[in-house]
Amino acid sequence: MQLPWQQRLQAFAVARLWTLLSHCSPASLWRMSRVLVCLAYPLLKRERAVTRLNLEVVYPDASPQQRESLARDSLTHSTATMLELGFSWQGDPQRVADSIVEVHGRALLDDARAEGKGVIILAPHFGNWEVLNFWLSSHFPFTAMYEPPKLAPLDPIIRAGRERCGASLVPTNPRGVAALLKALKRCEAVGILPDQEPSWGSGVFAPFFGRPAYTATLLPKLVGRTEARVVTGVALRLPGRGFALHFLAADERVYDADETTSCTGVNASIEEVIALEPAQYQWEYKRFTKTLEEQRGDPDFRRHRLYSSRNMK
Repeated sequence: MQLPWQQRLQAFAVARLWTLLSHCSPASLWRMSRVLVCLAYPLLKRERAVTRLNLEVVYPDASPQQRESLARDSLTHSTATMLELGFSWQGDPQRVADSIVEVHGRALLDDARAEGKGVIILAPHFGNWEVLNFWLSSHFPFTAMYEPPKLAPLDPIIRAGRERCGASLVPTNPRGVAALLKALKRCEAVGILPDQEPSWGSGVFAPFFGRPAYTATLLPKLVGRTEARVVTGVALRLPGRGFALHFLAADERVYDADETTSCTGVNASIEEVIALEPAQYQWEYKRFTKTLEEQRGDPDFRRHRLYSSRNMK
């Protein structure tokens, strides 16, 4: 079925923009993001509201001024990540490789593979996860789940960008999970996004900065069937310089057979990398949409929602 002309035009414009931005340096893209957020911040009503609510939950002891400063910085980094997509996917591979000026904790990956273990990379929405994908797929056999974009014409562009260094993309369904299991049994590396809220039935509630967050149980299932090692990985942005990759050993609770305990370890691992620089986390994502009250069937569950209309003003 052919897409409406408006969507085809939108996809064409986005693709052309990525191509143009692929020739820019990370330093130039960072400067652009600062200017764009300075101009557009008052217009980003939804993003500002969600970011502020999330920051109130996770940093209740910070002053309103501190949280507002962090909100603006966070949206600047999120804008930079969007501007860097063309660079990550279509930029000259050597230029992208050269932009990675530091790598910390690589031994965690090498040691696991030397022991005959597969490695699961927890890659939260922090810094530039596309640069992380570029490096991982350049150095290891690497498999990651992939969900096609809503604008279908962009699918081959995104897929080519993510696979150009050898990454294998698999669908976000049982067939994709089977592919991840096979890769881990071959002692390869796989990547999962641990901070996206799953659909009902695919997760459990586990604390994230002290608030129950519905967390995917994919990781404990993979660990339980493969005995893979778990490492948290991020590409920290160094404005004006490039990126620093950080690999950290996951919280030991991720290896627990109990799914809630394991997911608690997942969220603790995410908290640890956020502490590297909180502004680089994507706080505009609605991480706390689902509630315990809704799961329990409380008829008044809407009153417990964080992102209610009364809070989003």
